[in-house]
Amino acid sequence: MNAKRIIISGGGTGGHIYPAVAIANELRVQSPEVEILFVGAEGKMEMEKVPREGFEIIGLPIAGINRSNLLANINFPFKVINSLRIARKVIKDFAPDAVVGVGGYASGPTLIAAGWMGIPTLIQEQNSYAGVTNKLLAKRAKKICVAYLNMEKFFPSEKILVTGNPVRKDISESKISKSAASEKFGLLPDKTTVLIIGGSQGARSINEAILANIHAIIAADIQLVWQTGKGFLEKAKNAVADIPANRLHVAEFIYDMPAAYAAADVVASRAGALSVSELSLVGKPTILVPFPHAAEDHQTQNAMSLVNAEAARLVLDKSVSEELVPAILALSLDVVTQQLLSRNILMFGKPNAGKNIALEVLKICK
Repeated sequence: MNAKRIIISGGGTGGHIYPAVAIANELRVQSPEVEILFVGAEGKMEMEKVPREGFEIIGLPIAGINRSNLLANINFPFKVINSLRIARKVIKDFAPDAVVGVGGYASGPTLIAAGWMGIPTLIQEQNSYAGVTNKLLAKRAKKICVAYLNMEKFFPSEKILVTGNPVRKDISESKISKSAASEKFGLLPDKTTVLIIGGSQGARSINEAILANIHAIIAADIQLVWQTGKGFLEKAKNAVADIPANRLHVAEFIYDMPAAYAAADVVASRAGALSVSELSLVGKPTILVPFPHAAEDHQTQNAMSLVNAEAARLVLDKSVSEELVPAILALSLDVVTQQLLSRNILMFGKPNAGKNIALEVLKICK
């Protein structure tokens, strides 16, 4: 039998990219001869991150609508038309058996072109509130894999399959110890460690709250693994220059997330779908700070599904400067609450999400 050929398209944020990579890796497990091609958006982070994971990617000139400067959108129709043309050529040349959309700018032109050409498509929606691109693509899709219940308000119910969000196997199957993980970050293995993650591009409000209280955190005998995102790294490094290197690891982006989770006793994080899915699998006591400007405030909805089940704590973004660090200090000292949150958040984990989505992709192949 000929090897299946699959295109996976989308990106823009780690929340789209890493589920896509997890699906691709699981496809290789389920069908070792499978050939996979990614299609992303030029200038977006998938063009760097996907090749690092060992996959080929082609970029489209697609971009989003600039809502703050309408004149900047004058070239938008041309980018869409050009992206559709390129996507059509990519599909013709690669001849996929199925196309998977994970959300983000590139998935629109790619799945539209696939539909025109009679290629079956599958959508993977990570969030509790469906993205605009996925809602538009749902009509032609053969199957829609979702992470949350009650998604019938966005998609045809007969196409929906609740799978959870796929998480990379290096996270879900990691066996690294806290001691070994601490050593990787140059930290002390016997100290309480807090992991700060504001999403793949950082979170300014979280960063500012940590920066303003960094010496109080260190004075409380807590050490940090802190992902700042690109724009905040230098400011953070300058502010912590007087703190011993074995008490703090600051980085723009953390590639070794299995080690970061293993080192952490407590996590403070945005409530993006990928972060929530990973935290549910690793079972970490977590304080969630939802990004308030996400579409339909879906990060708050993601967070509340855990908070209402005593599986995480919540700090609103508008209160982050006053409440985040006190919440971190309190949870770091409260082992009983840590155990409660850890036990409850594990119930939300779906370790077979990637496998189940990969099997659906193979089922719809022409």
